[in-house]
Amino acid sequence: MRLPLKVVPGASRDSVEWLDAGHSILKVRVTAAPEKGKANKAVVRLLAQQLALPASAFAIVSGSTSQHKQVTIDGISEADFRAKLL
Repeated sequence: MRLPLKVVPGASRDSVEWLDAGHSILKVRVTAAPEKGKANKAVVRLLAQQLALPASAFAIVSGSTSQHKQVTIDGISEADFRAKLL
């Protein structure tokens, strides 16, 4: 499955929440700084923890240097994904 993210690096705490009422964009806050891929690694680690999947199931396919990213997630259906994050 492919998912749009809005990433907020340098946050006071790690968190995951839906950005919009339609649950189409996931807002991910991470404490890691946006330097040398640290925030991207923190995003993958946090999502993997939240969804009980290995980090290898995630790939950032676009926006690696932007706050707006697209990730692909293997090993979970969209229905199971939404159920775990609602």
